[in-house]
Amino acid sequence: MSSANMKGYYKQQKKTPATTNKPPSNSKKPPIHTSNVPQPPPAVASRNTNQDLQDENEKNEKMLQQFDMDTKYGPCIGMTRLERWERAVKFGMNPPEEIGNLLKIGKVQKESLWDTRI
Repeated sequence: MSSANMKGYYKQQKKTPATTNKPPSNSKKPPIHTSNVPQPPPAVASRNTNQDLQDENEKNEKMLQQFDMDTKYGPCIGMTRLERWERAVKFGMNPPEEIGNLLKIGKVQKESLWDTRI
């Protein structure tokens, strides 16, 4: 079939909206009140507002992600980062002491990068 025959068989029509004159609705919506009273910031914004602290946390998390991605310290599925680090020490794999210190302080995420993905 050629395209000319298809156009004749399936005629295209524009959809036109049905125009009906509706009277304006008289429904009363509650007025929106704005106040000049300052609102407290959202709870999420109040966490770690210090930029230096955020940068330090991001730097620490990047180091831990690199530790998670490094396969020479063994698999990381089914255990926390600290358990993996301790196992690597036990088997003489010489994991970085800085990673161990971060994990022992406890201000970082305990689960590995792969914990929620696999």
